Amino acid sequence: MAVNTRKHPLGIPPPSEKDWQKEDEEDFFLLDPDRKRDVLPQPFRMINKLVLQVFESAMEIIERREMLREAQKLKVQPKKCFPTAEFQVTERANCLAVSGRYIFVGLSMGLSAFNTCDFRDVCAWDAAKTEICAIHASDLGRECHVLLAVDEMGLAWLFCFHRESFLLIKTLNEVVDISQRSTCVEVVLSQGGDYAGILLQDSTKAWLEIYQLPKDSWLKEMEKITEAAEAAEELDCSERRSSCSSEELPMSAIQADVELDPPVLLLIVRPPKPITGTSFKGPLDALKEVDDSSMLGLGYNHLIKDSQWELQEAIFCSTYQEYLEAEGVIKEEIPRYATFHFLLPSRILMGPEMEVQPDIPVGIGVHWNGNHNFCLYLLNRSLKEKADSDLKPDVVWPCAAPIACSAVSSCSRYLALAGEDATITIWDKHLGYPLFVTAILEERFIRSIHFLCDSAAASDETSGTDSVCSGADPVYPIIQLLVLCTDSSFYLVKASRAGKSSITLLADRPENPNLTVSAVMPVLAFPSAVLIFSWDGSVSLMNTDTSQTVYCFCTPPSHAVAPPWQPVFTVDSVNCYLLLRGVEHQQADELVQSKATHSTIFLFDFNSYPLKEAFPKKPDLPLKPLQELQWIERCNIFLRDRFHLLPERQQVLLEMEEQEYWDCLQAQAAAMDSERK
Repeated sequence: MAVNTRKHPLGIPPPSEKDWQKEDEEDFFLLDPDRKRDVLPQPFRMINKLVLQVFESAMEIIERREMLREAQKLKVQPKKCFPTAEFQVTERANCLAVSGRYIFVGLSMGLSAFNTCDFRDVCAWDAAKTEICAIHASDLGRECHVLLAVDEMGLAWLFCFHRESFLLIKTLNEVVDISQRSTCVEVVLSQGGDYAGILLQDSTKAWLEIYQLPKDSWLKEMEKITEAAEAAEELDCSERRSSCSSEELPMSAIQADVELDPPVLLLIVRPPKPITGTSFKGPLDALKEVDDSSMLGLGYNHLIKDSQWELQEAIFCSTYQEYLEAEGVIKEEIPRYATFHFLLPSRILMGPEMEVQPDIPVGIGVHWNGNHNFCLYLLNRSLKEKADSDLKPDVVWPCAAPIACSAVSSCSRYLALAGEDATITIWDKHLGYPLFVTAILEERFIRSIHFLCDSAAASDETSGTDSVCSGADPVYPIIQLLVLCTDSSFYLVKASRAGKSSITLLADRPENPNLTVSAVMPVLAFPSAVLIFSWDGSVSLMNTDTSQTVYCFCTPPSHAVAPPWQPVFTVDSVNCYLLLRGVEHQQADELVQSKATHSTIFLFDFNSYPLKEAFPKKPDLPLKPLQELQWIERCNIFLRDRFHLLPERQQVLLEMEEQEYWDCLQAQAAAMDSERK
């Protein structure tokens, strides 16, 4: 048997490091000085590397800032615009609202009204000695305005402002027992002042109350009071010839004698309950509980038992046990915050037999925090449905992810929904289908969405619901949507009815924390114009078409925007001006804004600046001939025209046939149930 053996024994290799001699150390470092780092003992080598890394990081930051500084110099610097007018408020201004020719200011001790002509303080209300935190106003016509305010205690106050006087109508959530009081966290007033909505909370639950405002009776009562006041003025002037008494007597009589009709509670909308196991014994019982076949429900009328839910939950927990233990199990709770909008008539909310006015809301759209469903409720419900504690929505739009925020265009035709997964959907409520669906690819969360000047939709919004049936819609109306993310980055989303869409990054996340965006507000008077409020107190106007800041609205050197992280401002789209609260620098530096005894309201009149040159009116897009369109677009136009030409009589007959078929199906289910018993 052969055995492989080494001829020479395995020896130990000599050391790799050179045995330095004192006489040639200097010569080596002169030849290769970088080798000195390799022979340094620990921990000096580690310290050396850390110091070098700090220096390299510092140099990278310096070079990046220098590049940004050079790029900023190359950009077109925005033009500075200073206030065109200002007026003083004796107390701290918490909120602003504009209606007609009056500016309403919520103060630390009540309300105050100013005239936009001379900024004169025409009236004040401080009867309750309460701090007003939010205010909404709407012009009813005939020099009458409705106001809805919320104070620091969560009380919702409803006012009527007439002849420069505040008339308190009702406190909507006031109760005798203070322990049973609910807190108002959100108020919405419909355009035109027909409806008002308030979101209430208590210690355990939340709900939404919708009121109808009897503005017609208010206007009639105000006319009578005006005639009586004018007659009293003439009589008093002829008898006493005193200007002082001729002014004070009618006003005091108005405030003391008037009693306006209170609002009518229409709806109480509660958040959806968690889905539990079914209580039905079979499919027939579930079929009898369904009211209509033309909508999707909230998922309550199902046939899944409690045991099936428990089995599914056990399988899920066993599969993802390690992830659930690391993150913790979040139990499903009833949501306590909702976003709601008043919606004008559309085919989604009304049938062909309904007679409605195009400028008066017919329903509301609601989505609760953390819920997937967008629910629509009609406002013309029967008394039986109003008394129902568990109000069912008329239309339910389920979404793939919980809805983070929503927005409605100024014409109320387009609805935008943004999910927590950064998915954005724009719906055309008149036609009842989504224009497009897109998503932000970056891992960002959407904070708010805003419709820009939708001039393409303005052509058919003026005619109300008749525009839906006219067939005169342009081929390429473009809808613009501004998307603000939680990291202060901006996106511009454009969509058209032809199915084309695009998403553009306007501004990335700012590296300077002082440039964090606190609020945004589109200026509907100018296309593609957006006001941006930053934490450093700057107010800029961006052109979304060019992604450039073209104007900067600056307060005088003696004042600053306060507070910059929550600015007090409002934009009047009718008269085209911006109202902004400012305080003196001394108060801002001492951080005593909460104890400020006065405020300054600055007015920036957009007509005084050359904004029309920076935002020229976009020409109407030419209508392309049908031969130049793609076959999909031509089919869509053909089907739309066919739908517009369909007589309403045929629609009514079709709906009657569907209802008869559904009634027959329910009757058959009831007969089968009776036979089984």
